[in-house]
Parts: sequence; structure tokens; C-alpha cells
Amino acid sequence: MQEAMKARAKELLQSGEVSRVLGWRRGEFAYDVTPAFFEDEAALEADFVYDAFCGANLSKYLIRTGRMEGRTLVFLKPCDTYSYNQLVKEHRVQPEKVYVIALACNGMADVEKIRAAGFDGPVGITEQGDDFVVQTLYDAAPLPREKALAERCLTCKSRLPVAGDETLGQPQGAGPLDRFAGVEALENSTAEERYEFWRGELSRCIRCNACRNVCPACSCEQCVFDNKKSGVANTAPADPFEENLFHIIRAFHVAGRCTDCGECSRVCPQHIPLHLLNRKFIKDINELYGPYQAGADTESRAPLTNFTEQDCEPGIVHERGVK
Repeated sequence: MQEAMKARAKELLQSGEVSRVLGWRRGEFAYDVTPAFFEDEAALEADFVYDAFCGANLSKYLIRTGRMEGRTLVFLKPCDTYSYNQLVKEHRVQPEKVYVIALACNGMADVEKIRAAGFDGPVGITEQGDDFVVQTLYDAAPLPREKALAERCLTCKSRLPVAGDETLGQPQGAGPLDRFAGVEALENSTAEERYEFWRGELSRCIRCNACRNVCPACSCEQCVFDNKKSGVANTAPADPFEENLFHIIRAFHVAGRCTDCGECSRVCPQHIPLHLLNRKFIKDINELYGPYQAGADTESRAPLTNFTEQDCEPGIVHERGVK
């Protein structure tokens, strides 16, 4: 796939149809892949990479390219195309300035799972049939895919792209696991148990803002949490209330717009399962307003920004018997 991507990118650069390429560059370590812009063929040949460590969602970087000359070629995995559509819907991305190549994807690897499986210091990863082959400094060995896949890939809503000027590879099906199972487990616990769970998780937050900065739904140029006059602008939580305030307000802020790309949990250095907050809102919206998937198209209005006579009443939460 990597060579096909580079070859197509070079063709589009040569033809002048695009002015730059947005993809991935290997970092200091093989698993430390970072988004990057490539301006010419030489840069592509030298640094462009695509493998199972390229989990980063590139859609948010397209906000910046709207102010650049020419079109930008971007490679988007199926889950990324939902974020792209949502940003187009919100007029944050100009589709006429973007050339999208949608990629077939069978899931991205989680380096923490690879380490837990006994591979210390992976320096490379390739696909071999249904499994991964992990290269270390000393040897290479196969690892069953399900033992290496990121949680968001095991619970992927769909591996079929919903946007793209063209597609590379054979599109796959959905992830094998129910993405709402973790939410349901929390819903079935008592209020005290849920409180203790989230206090334990959020107490590890160091307010690095990685979740906000990477989130495609957090597309504001200036955030209230960066406003020194807001009272919540400090870079570390001063008390438990502030920890809750930041993450709960952010979850409400993206409700109905979150595509469940899982970037918030992927980049969290404290491994807080922030996706569970977002999925709770997604699940509630589906149950109260009918099935809705943010980013599935660029035209429809989200339930929370629309009104119909069939909308649920404010007291519906009590009628559902929430514990």
C-alpha cells in the first residue's frame, strides 16, 4: 500500500493537480509516526511512511490548508473520512481545496498492546495475512491481529469510507466488537460505582490538552480554556472539580458532532478512556432521537441542532430509569 500511495501522490504532484501531500512521517521510533506535509517528490521518497502505526487522523490539519495556495492531497482512513465530512459540514474545511484519497483499512496497531504481548522496543511492523509481523532489534515474529489492534479499531463502526475522490485498496467491513459494550457496562453499574470509576480515571489528567488539540470536533481557533480570564486556563487541574469540568464540558461541546474517531484516547499520555464519555452521548442520541452518525454525510443536520415534533421531552431521562 505504501508504494502505491507514494506513486499516486507523485503523479498528482507532477500534474499540478495538487500542491502538497498530507500524510505520515516516521518519528524517532517506528511506532512514533507523525502527520506531515510533503511539498515535492524527493520529500515523499525520503520520509513518507504508511503502516499499521499510522493511526493519526489527518482531517483536522485540513483546516490549516484552507489558507494555503493550491489543493492538498490527503490520505484518509475510513474513520477519518467521517471527521472530514463533519468538518466540511461545519464549513471548517473547503472541499474544493482538498483531494481525498480514501484508504482501505483493516485496523491500526496499538504499541502498548504490542509491548504487553512481549515485544519490547518494536522497530517496525508489517502485515502478513490476518496477522502482524513485529520487528524488534533482535528478530521478527508474528502477532495475531486481535492482540495488537487498537480498541477503536476492534470496535470500528465501519471500515468503508464515506468520502473520497478515489480509493486505494479493498474496503473492509466493521470491527468485530460492539463499540457500546463499555458504555453499557458503566450504565449497568450504580451511580456510586460510576462516580468512583470516573474520579479514578480523571484524577490522572495532567491537562496537557492533547485530547482537545487532536480532536477534529474541537476546531475553534481560540479555546475558552486558553483564555486566562476564564478561570480555568491553567495547564494542570487545581482540584477534582476542575478535572471534571474540563472533560465533561468538552464532551458536551462535541456531542452530536463527535464521529467516534478515538483520537482523544489514542493520544492521552495517561491512557484515560475518554472515548467512553463521547460514546455515552452518541448512544443516548441514538436512543432518544433515532440512529445518527456524525460525518456520514455533509448535508444532514444533527439531532441537537435540529427540531422535530417527535423530539424527546426534557424529562425523558427520568422515564428511562437512569440509576
